[in-house]
Amino acid sequence: MARDLRLSEPGRAWVALTLLLAAGSLLGFFVPATAWDWQPLRAATEPWRCWTAAFVHWSERHLAANLAGLLVVGAFGAVGRVSWRSALAWAGAWPLTQLALLLQPQLLHFGGLSGVLHAGVAAAALELVRRRERRPRAVAAAALAGLLLKVLLEEPWGPPLRHPADWDIAVAPLAHATGAVAGLLLGLLAGPPAGPRKAPAESRR
Repeated sequence: MARDLRLSEPGRAWVALTLLLAAGSLLGFFVPATAWDWQPLRAATEPWRCWTAAFVHWSERHLAANLAGLLVVGAFGAVGRVSWRSALAWAGAWPLTQLALLLQPQLLHFGGLSGVLHAGVAAAALELVRRRERRPRAVAAAALAGLLLKVLLEEPWGPPLRHPADWDIAVAPLAHATGAVAGLLLGLLAGPPAGPRKAPAESRR
């Protein structure tokens, strides 16, 4: 039974992190936004906002959309059975996504899970691309290409906030870019996925 609970098993650490992000987002919806959101002027004195900002959502629709995205990213890593190394890369990219927003100090407030979701897609897809299986590699390569195209089309080097006509909140394109870059860089640092493990001798008899 202890073996069954190990987070080192493929996909399990990824699912655990997905559940943590979901629980934090649900809790954060009942906390005053300015208590947890990212504020560059408080980055040095309140560094924990690098984490809690991901749990801040400005509307019910914002929360629902990000939870739906989290479900997709969680399933992507779980079905792909990504390693605990990729989950660790995703966890490391979580605060870096917000910290990198210092590149755009005029973004005085930020909250939301979308940047961290971009990091998750990047980290998981990178591992799957580096595997030898043809189908997972093709799906992951398409995901990475789509992620890159999305980030570029959003022009993160432009104004800090965009106001899409079909959204009830403003969008910060730079957060998507910082999340994607953080996920890719930490995914690379995590190293290539381990090769397939051999079954125990007794199970091969």
